[in-house]
Amino acid sequence: MAEFPDDVQTDVPPKAAQLSVRNLWKVYGPSAGAVTSGAFEQMDLEQKLSHVRDADHFVAAADVSFDVAKGEIFVIMGLSGSGKSTVLRCISRLVEPTLGAVFLDDTDLMTANPRELIDLRRHKMGMVFQDFGLLPHLDVVQNVAFPLKAQRRPRDARRAHARKMIELVGLKGKETAYPHELSGGQQQRVGIARSLAADPDLWFLDEPFSALDPLIRSQMQDEFLRLQKQLSKTIVFVTHDFLEALKLADRICIMKDGQIVQIGTPAEIVLHPANAYVREFIGDVPLANVLSAQDVMGPADGDGKDHPQVPRSTILNEAIKLFDDGTVTVDVIDDDGRVIGALHPLTVIRSLYHDDAVADI
Repeated sequence: MAEFPDDVQTDVPPKAAQLSVRNLWKVYGPSAGAVTSGAFEQMDLEQKLSHVRDADHFVAAADVSFDVAKGEIFVIMGLSGSGKSTVLRCISRLVEPTLGAVFLDDTDLMTANPRELIDLRRHKMGMVFQDFGLLPHLDVVQNVAFPLKAQRRPRDARRAHARKMIELVGLKGKETAYPHELSGGQQQRVGIARSLAADPDLWFLDEPFSALDPLIRSQMQDEFLRLQKQLSKTIVFVTHDFLEALKLADRICIMKDGQIVQIGTPAEIVLHPANAYVREFIGDVPLANVLSAQDVMGPADGDGKDHPQVPRSTILNEAIKLFDDGTVTVDVIDDDGRVIGALHPLTVIRSLYHDDAVADI
């Protein structure tokens, strides 16, 4: 199990982790390998950081560890320079880590030779970046089929599969269009279709929607969630937008200065921020649109009375509509219809306002 600094909050790693990152470091400088060798392993984190910086080297990622479960959307977020994109590139070895281990299922990606790494990228990994990276001289079908060509699949088979991917992302009818004939959102859909063409086990997305207009960006987020519901990919998604992270993530990893600050579900991050840095992110978050009934429920009343009921996954903004002059308790039920807790007006207020004055209500 990875060791985390005492001031970092993490949840329990998924039981069936498909991707495991352990003690990952990326240090830039002329002697990064020498600086992080020898007695380096015996130092604690602060000593390691001081040691590297004293040697005039730059730490882009420091002792990063996390697990991603099969089918999970794991979002890495932070401000510019936090190390989030560096970590993503180190996992895929587009950037070589200085230290650490990365396992995809039982395969140690750090020990893969160049030929094995190429094969892993062709068959196991899909990647989408902010820059769409489409080939301008190829039409949509040819762009989407390009990874399959690298796998040496027959021409007819790869084109047929490419058309399925194009329809999946909602671009049916655009097969013969060229990139310059498409809008930004359409180009990004082509990039997504291309990354999915090889049916990757692990899907990397590095700020894929940040260059899009707000409305198109929101539409692409919805499209992304629709695709994930169908495909259940294991996803590492990088963003600097906290609202985007809240919308998309099963769990969020917040980074600062190359280090993990907190890992948790969106509700855990919002309800229990690890420190002032995390609290800054959640300052303007509309909590009623983020938290679910089960996130803020208290014990069931057990008074034998009938109360209005909501499923546990109901967004709080919808659940509170059931309160009126005659309703002071709303029961929360599980997937089988059993009452597992209750909402009360005071509970809801305290969950929405992190203010000491609320405790005196």
